[in-house]
Amino acid sequence: MSTEELMSEAVSLPVDIRLKLVERLLQSLNPSQKEIDEMWATEAERRVREIESGEVKTVPGDKVFSKISDRLKE
Repeated sequence: MSTEELMSEAVSLPVDIRLKLVERLLQSLNPSQKEIDEMWATEAERRVREIESGEVKTVPGDKVFSKISDRLKE
């Protein structure tokens, strides 16, 4: 089925079915909060592993904010 055929079929559906279709399509584009939380948890675990393995070094917060402040003054 081509895109045009699909669109033609979709617009001919009853309004309540089109609404369900739209909601489902939007859900497929936007991850749920649960999915977002899972992605952040995975990212946090990866970062912890990198720190613990010595792959990356941490920078104290006061140094980070000092550098930011210096850059903003430029």
